[in-house]
This record gives sequence, structure tokens and C-alpha cells, in this order.
Amino acid sequence: MTSHQRADIISTVEFNHTGELLATGDKGGRVVIFQREQESKNQVHRRGEYNVYSTFQSHEPEFDYLKSLEIEEKINKIRWLPQQNAAYFLLSTNDKTVKLWKVSERDKRPEGYNLKDEEGRLRDPATITTLRVPVLRPMDLMVEATPRRVFANAHTYHINSISVNSDYETYMSADDLRINLWNFEITNQSFNIVDIKPANMEELTEVITAAEFHPHHCNTFVYSSSKGTIRLCDMRASALCDRHTKFFEEPEDPSNRSFFSEIISSISDVKFSHSGRYIMTRDYLTAKVWDLNMENRPVETYQVHDYLRSKLCSLYENDCIFDKFECVWNGSDSVIMTGSYNNFFRMFDRNTKRDVTLEASRENSKPRAILKPRKVCVGGKRRKDEISVDSLDFSKKILHTAWHPSENIIAVAATNNLYIFQDKVN
Repeated sequence: MTSHQRADIISTVEFNHTGELLATGDKGGRVVIFQREQESKNQVHRRGEYNVYSTFQSHEPEFDYLKSLEIEEKINKIRWLPQQNAAYFLLSTNDKTVKLWKVSERDKRPEGYNLKDEEGRLRDPATITTLRVPVLRPMDLMVEATPRRVFANAHTYHINSISVNSDYETYMSADDLRINLWNFEITNQSFNIVDIKPANMEELTEVITAAEFHPHHCNTFVYSSSKGTIRLCDMRASALCDRHTKFFEEPEDPSNRSFFSEIISSISDVKFSHSGRYIMTRDYLTAKVWDLNMENRPVETYQVHDYLRSKLCSLYENDCIFDKFECVWNGSDSVIMTGSYNNFFRMFDRNTKRDVTLEASRENSKPRAILKPRKVCVGGKRRKDEISVDSLDFSKKILHTAWHPSENIIAVAATNNLYIFQDKVN
């Protein structure tokens, strides 16, 4: 893969609060927004498809001369703000800088200025004899993306998470060792709410891997760590949340202990349920659901790809063991989804306890093609429709997925392809 090809690898996927828009960010620093088409009268059975609405360059590659480091333009996360007027706002971040973007439509342009001619050149004042009233004329629809705020210079380490607070006035950004709280109106200062950096960096034992605000309580947030623990913090308790309110950790099963235990227990993603009662975490092999009222173990544990347990050695050698998979809830918190290898992704129904493996590929992305469940077999005889664990392609991985807030529409990023699947409508 050349660097040119690598720039279009999708690095984040996010629906807005209504699900009408879907944003992706990529390694080349671009943001692409898709908009759902309105249903047409003559094709009622066809629900709106998503088409490109706006594309813009959010971040450029930079160079930190002080540290002689290149700062990648790759978009790590996108978070939408709830819509308050005709324009849309979203936050996007790379490793160092968070930007607030305004995306707005223009379908009229003013004409008939007094001091300028139609081409925009200034007129000679001597020739102006009458006063004109400018008028708005219709024009082709233009979608403009403009950066409204740039929140920079607050992170020494790489930003892995941003989360908009439910007060919609503040948001947080988290890096490996610190979490900062920002006000949307103030770009030149942030408030440090978590700092786990030890006085002596040689004593460093864990890093922050993900952080998120509670969906309804603006004082509560969680963050996960590379040690497989989750801390719930309450900003009312103290300004610096170095002491957590709750600490979620599952004791390790000694029989499963191995050289890789610590690496695979690192949490790559943490997400509150829409109800705010549960949190879901993803580590290398499992997805877990925790009840906020029970800290000593998860209420549900789902094996995402347990057949890889015997393959950890080779996954360590090819660096795949460090892949960071994300996880998402459906709109009613009844199903969770997360990705795997070979362009597979997994869904777990929390009520029926049924689970399914699906594949995102060119073949099954044809209109109205039905996704067939896939099965992976380990050793022994392989059935006709099964795929052997030894023939899985580890370069094809689904790290980023998103679920429409109210409907059964999902977005799945497979390297540089975005797949959108929806429930079939009878």
C-alpha cells in the first residue's frame, strides 16, 4: 500500500443525533458527511439511501519542531452536537488538536450591491448615482464547512477520545494520561479533570484508553484503562477527579493467565447505554456489559472471537493484538455490535442471548442482498459454509462501526470502504 492509498483508510464513523447524517473521518485528515435522502413518493418501500453531502479537509499534517515529531492528520474521533438551528456542528480531533466545524447550506446569493459590481470589483464612487436595494437570488445549493473553533496546545500525549457533555456547553478530550474539560466558547484554556501521570515516568503502569460522559448527568463520566479497569468519576465530588467514585474491575481467572493476559485485557472502547444505566467495554477478545450499580464483575460477557485465543502468539508477532476495536449499542440498548477480522462484525442480542457473525464485503453489499451469517470453525471437520480459523484474513478488520440512533441501520468501516446495512422492509 502506498501512502496515497493509505490516506483513505476510515478511522472513525459517527451518526448525528437524528441519524439523518453520517460522518466518517480518515487517515488523510478528511471528513466526509453523508445525508439520508428523503423518501420519494413513488418508491415508498425504499428507505432513504445515504449520499455524499459534504467533504472537507479537517486536519493537515503538522510538524512539532520542539520535539522533532510529525503530527499525523488522521482523524481519531468525530462527535456531533445536537442540532439547534439550520446548521450542523461537529467536533473532530487528531492526536493533538480538536476543531469545531460548522456545516451549513447556501442556496441564495445577494445581488445588487451599491459599492461593488456583479463580479465583486469595487465601483468608482463617481459613477454611483442611485441607491440600490440588494436582493437575494436563488443559486445552486452549496454546502460549506467552516472551522468555528480550534482547541489546541492542551495535550502532551495523543488524544484518544472526545465526548460532548449533556449540558451541551462543555466537552472533554482524553489522552494517554490526562483528561481535559473544555467550554465550547473558550479555546485558549481547558480545565484538567484527570491526571494519572506519575511523578516518575518509570513508575507508569497504565494509560487512559477511552473516556465518555454520561448521556444524562452532566457531572458524571467514565474512563477506561490499559489494565482493563473502568473508573466512574463525579465532578461534584472534587474539581480534580483523581479519586474515582466507582471502580469496575473483573478479577482475572487464574486458569486463563498467560504472557498475553495484560495486553488482551486492555480496554479499547467504553460506551454508556442510551439509558445511562449500563456501560459496555471492549477488550481484545470480549465485549462486556456492566451495571453501574455493580462494580465487581460485568453482568454480561460476550465472546467476540474466542477462536483467536490459541492464535495470540502470531497475532502478537504481526501486531494485530494491539488493534483497538470499538463497540456500539443499538437505539434501544437491546443489541450490541463490535468488529472482528476477515471483515466480520458481531451482533449480540442481550434479551435472547442469540449472536450472529456477519461479513462486510463487496459481494454482499449489492442492493437488497441479504447478509448471510458466517461461522468460523476451529479444528476438526469443516462444514461447507464454515470458514477455517487458519484462513481468516487479519489485514481485513472492522474497528469502527456506528448504529443509527433510532432505526436498524448500521454503518461499518472496512479499511477504506464504508458499508451501510439496514433491516429489510416488507
